[in-house]
Amino acid sequence: MNPIKTATTAYSYDFANEVDVELVLAVDISQSMDTEEQEVQRAGYISALTSKEFLEAIQLGPIGKIAVTYMEWGGVDEHFIVADWTIIENLQTAESFVSLIAEAPLRQVQRTSISSALKKSVDLVQDNQYTSLRQVVDISGDGPNNQGGSVTEVRDRLLSTGVVINGLPLMMKANTNTWQAMLNLDHYYEDCVIGGPGSFAIPVRSQEGFADAIRMKLVMEIAGLTFPKSYVQKVSMREPIRCNMFD
Repeated sequence: MNPIKTATTAYSYDFANEVDVELVLAVDISQSMDTEEQEVQRAGYISALTSKEFLEAIQLGPIGKIAVTYMEWGGVDEHFIVADWTIIENLQTAESFVSLIAEAPLRQVQRTSISSALKKSVDLVQDNQYTSLRQVVDISGDGPNNQGGSVTEVRDRLLSTGVVINGLPLMMKANTNTWQAMLNLDHYYEDCVIGGPGSFAIPVRSQEGFADAIRMKLVMEIAGLTFPKSYVQKVSMREPIRCNMFD
């Protein structure tokens, strides 16, 4: 039984709506993402969602299908459902889903409210008609939370619902002279954004590596995999990120 849904849900159980995973793809469209980066981001998701590896991971699940939605986000209450909840179980259903992403106009917004995006993502999980054993929010972003209150307080409250939050920190501009490099955005996501059993973050450091990073991340999420502890230990002596510095 889905641990996130409440007794007051408007939906009754339907075997046809049972899936292995409920997955929210929460995609950053803040102003710091230029048009080229947004196009690369969308192309990466489209490629990953129709890849052989991703579809095989779905078909190896106990039920063999997932429910997924694609939401773009920016500041507080700036959430755009580009592709609503859809069951993906084969290439045909995947192609139908990504066609909605490909055809949608690009948007840009000014602020970056990770806290608001996380709250909206969990609302989307709680309010859909699907049931599953795992609910995952996959949030991408190229900067820290700068609106909407404490991201860690929101994250911790949402984790109590049973959802897992994974991250995709976008560091495509992160050479040694940029604010992303100085911020260590990957560390920020590790300390301040992700959470839940087996949660992980995969940084994207180049446009060329974007599609591969998304594909690996989605396969791991669908298959319920995570990195061995030896691969995800934090850098020795690294100071914890001050998560509230930007809230």
